[in-house]
Amino acid sequence: MKNRFLKCIFVAVVALSVVSSCATRRKLANLMSEDSTANVQLALANEADYLPEMKNDLKASRDTLTVKDDDGREFLLMKAVKDEETGEMVATEVIDAAKVTARFRNVAERHGKVDLAFQIMVPPSMMDTKWQLRFYPDMFVMEDSLRLDPVIITGGDYRKAQLRGYQLYDKFLSKIIQDTTKFIDLEQLEIFLQRNIPQLYAFKSDTSFVDENQFNSVYGVSQRQAVEHYTNKVARNINERRKSKRDAMYAKYVRVPIVTEGIRLDSVVVNTEGEFVYYYVQTINTRPKLRKVDVKLSGEIFESDKRIYNIPVTEPLTFYISSISAFVDNTEKYLTKVIERRATANTECRIDFEAGKSVIKTDYAENAYEINMISRTIASLLENKDFDLDSIIVRATASPEGSFTLNSSLAQKRSEAVSAYFSKYIESYKDSLKREAGFSMSFNGEEQKIEAAEKPVDIRFTPRCIPENWDDLDALVDKDVVMNPDQKSDYFSIRAESNPDVRESKMKNQAYYRYMKETLYPKLRTVKFNCYLHRKGMIKDTVHTTVLDSVYMRGVQELKDMNYAEALALLSPYDDFNTAVAYVGMDRNLNAMRILSKLEKTAQVNYLLAILYSRSGDFNNAVQHYVTSVRQNPSYRFRGNLDPEISVLIKQYGLNSEENDRIFE
Repeated sequence: MKNRFLKCIFVAVVALSVVSSCATRRKLANLMSEDSTANVQLALANEADYLPEMKNDLKASRDTLTVKDDDGREFLLMKAVKDEETGEMVATEVIDAAKVTARFRNVAERHGKVDLAFQIMVPPSMMDTKWQLRFYPDMFVMEDSLRLDPVIITGGDYRKAQLRGYQLYDKFLSKIIQDTTKFIDLEQLEIFLQRNIPQLYAFKSDTSFVDENQFNSVYGVSQRQAVEHYTNKVARNINERRKSKRDAMYAKYVRVPIVTEGIRLDSVVVNTEGEFVYYYVQTINTRPKLRKVDVKLSGEIFESDKRIYNIPVTEPLTFYISSISAFVDNTEKYLTKVIERRATANTECRIDFEAGKSVIKTDYAENAYEINMISRTIASLLENKDFDLDSIIVRATASPEGSFTLNSSLAQKRSEAVSAYFSKYIESYKDSLKREAGFSMSFNGEEQKIEAAEKPVDIRFTPRCIPENWDDLDALVDKDVVMNPDQKSDYFSIRAESNPDVRESKMKNQAYYRYMKETLYPKLRTVKFNCYLHRKGMIKDTVHTTVLDSVYMRGVQELKDMNYAEALALLSPYDDFNTAVAYVGMDRNLNAMRILSKLEKTAQVNYLLAILYSRSGDFNNAVQHYVTSVRQNPSYRFRGNLDPEISVLIKQYGLNSEENDRIFE
């Protein structure tokens, strides 16, 4: 009797298995049929869910608004639908569609980002407890494509099989022995040590610390051989083989690993009584010229570790992107620039002279380098295309040693020597320029005279001097790191003496004088050149002209590229319309409102104010400014559908319906 009962149970289980398998095959065959309508759908999300923050604000709004036109006429707007029997507009509480069937949506860019919201809807006929459905959303942005995180729907039986594989693998791992001492016959090994190596056996009862070197000195090769002798090599080898087979056994048991990273969702379903809907939101960074994004969906069905069906690619959803940057005013901004006829160019060098001498020696000290540097500077001024060099004031300075009268005469002579030296250099340089400009070689090798375009201007040199350069010495002492504070204090105390010769005499008695004379004084023997120039072809002393404001235009470009933070950093000092656009793009609404409220109420200004009022919850003002902007520029009636702050008002009050056409007239 018992056997018959068990036999009946076995037959029933087999029958159920066969029925289940047949049902699964029929389901798969239905999916493969060309006229099947059971495939997954990619749909737009309901806009009430897509704009939850706007929906919550509108719950507290009034259903009826009053809007005025330019002549003061009032129009009543309400949340309403047309009554089919009377044709009148009647108030209603629910006007949202139950399901979105459109294949495109206008989405708004905010903060340089866009949220793409869509639904993955899987019918019950496509799901089976033995299957795993893998859906792959693909996003197409301009010339690029990107696979988004997949969505996984795992059948209950499929997940049980996955978990069963992990259980079998864990069972295999539990058979691997990690403690290698378990392969040693410790009892027999201990007897061996007690009889043959008592000094090693003594460590067993020794409670003192035994370091590794001490233990190794006793534990020798023979002892290792003993351990090897009492080791169960067969069991150890079996264990090692198990270790080496871990990867192979994982692949055998865990055919389809459970993946948790890089997946948007892995939902386990037990039955297939209802439709599975996943609300997918992908945030992307915008980029210049990005106008639309397409999203497609493909997928696969797996049974065990085999792919049994490729889910066809869906029709694309298209998201058209609107941006606040579209309101950018591209008008170029100019600055008034005052151009001076005269200009100066200053430089200095340190030409060394022998003590008490004023003759320039090019091979003395570092003179060759210094003279070459000044020569290059003067040459660049002579060749300047915008300015002509008029005159040069040469001012030589001397250090304080010696009498002030002698230093004054010496500094003046040195200034005159430098002026004469570079005056000759300029004449020589101008002659070379005239030769280059005055002659050219013909094809037959003969020189042909070409008149110079302009007559060279004589350059005046004015030698001047500073007999003793005490001001620069003050600065050198103040910054010096060798002199201590007491020495510096003593120097400045002596510096208060008005007579420079007495001052110098007092310093000679100080311990730091030698250091100053050898280290600081040479730095005071400088020659400064003040070059005076005038702008070529310019007669008036000043000319006012306009130049493009490059900083402002760079800010405008950043705004067009939706880099709002960078744009605001450049545009904030201007506090104009484009600055307001940057504020709107960054949700800095009070600053944007402050600027826009002062500007002329153009269509653009009114439209942006409508956005700002909508954000603040003042829907009456938002609708009023939107309606006014449309009257000024009818294209904004269609633009309103692109911005969530306006589109939600359009839907709430039926602003773009035929019944409300009169408010835009």
